[in-house]
Amino acid sequence: MRKPIFIPKVYKSILDVIETEKAIKKIKDHFERGLADALNLTRISAPLMLRAGQGINDDLNGVERMVTFDAIDISNSPIEIVQSLAKWKRVALARYGFTIGEGIYTDMNAIRRDEELDNLHSIYVDQWDWEKVITMKQRNVRTLKKEVHKIYQALKNTENYLYKLFPSLVPILPEEIYFITTQELENRFPELTPKQREDRIAKEFGAVFIMQIGERLDSGEKHDGRSPDYDDWSLNGDILLWYPILERAVEVSSMGIRVDEKSLLKQLKLANAEHRMTLDFHQSVLNKELPLTIGGGIGQSRLCMFLLKKAHIGEVQVSVWNDHIIKECKKGNITLL
Repeated sequence: MRKPIFIPKVYKSILDVIETEKAIKKIKDHFERGLADALNLTRISAPLMLRAGQGINDDLNGVERMVTFDAIDISNSPIEIVQSLAKWKRVALARYGFTIGEGIYTDMNAIRRDEELDNLHSIYVDQWDWEKVITMKQRNVRTLKKEVHKIYQALKNTENYLYKLFPSLVPILPEEIYFITTQELENRFPELTPKQREDRIAKEFGAVFIMQIGERLDSGEKHDGRSPDYDDWSLNGDILLWYPILERAVEVSSMGIRVDEKSLLKQLKLANAEHRMTLDFHQSVLNKELPLTIGGGIGQSRLCMFLLKKAHIGEVQVSVWNDHIIKECKKGNITLL
């Protein structure tokens, strides 16, 4: 069933198309610098495609079909377009010799063919993917929250920077981000669906970090799906911002402390995915050949959409849309790039 497009009752973009393009560049440059400085990250190059069968490409929720193709001069395996770089970054940290406290970030571009299109979702995904080496003692909630605070401050700094350039873009982010687990959220709003809970808590606090995504809750349901082989489900979460224009929460980042050998085995079993243990990446984790890390992705178009107060992600990125979306956006005074 096609997801509906939300059209604000009265909508007019604050910036025109050319101003928007200029502002996108300003946002990306400023936030990228702030993120790198705050988390001690070095920018590296990233792949658009990976060899299939190594377990390095992101499985997302485990059901999405990857875009695959063959190449005339590479005959031994299919090639996959990346879905994200959650596992690739950890391999890169080991390969390039980064040490504790150091990290990397990169521009990740992906194609997600099974994405259901709406105001926030496109088959083209662009995000800052980052990853940093930590110690075993740092694999705890305190470390997770510390990095979230740094990212959130970089978000606020970028919002304030943009306000100085374009005074019509008035800041709306609260001073602090609120932390809550998925179980605490279910206990608080048992009558609501997970997405309704996210909207309710985000509207109440303005900015929230919802922790512990992947395992089943006391109700027997999952808050959301999460691949079992990159985040530790007890040490991960999503940054959500309340977005008045769409009257809903917007997820701008998914992140977490990554699996060690124990949490990987546990989560593969819970996900009925123990067959993955033979893949190259999973063997590297089980044999302790990869560093312990924390990392995540931060949506570039999502962030630009939020800060520029746009009604549709197609106003800040060029993608392919179905006829229904094109028609509805035109009716709603929404200009797709």
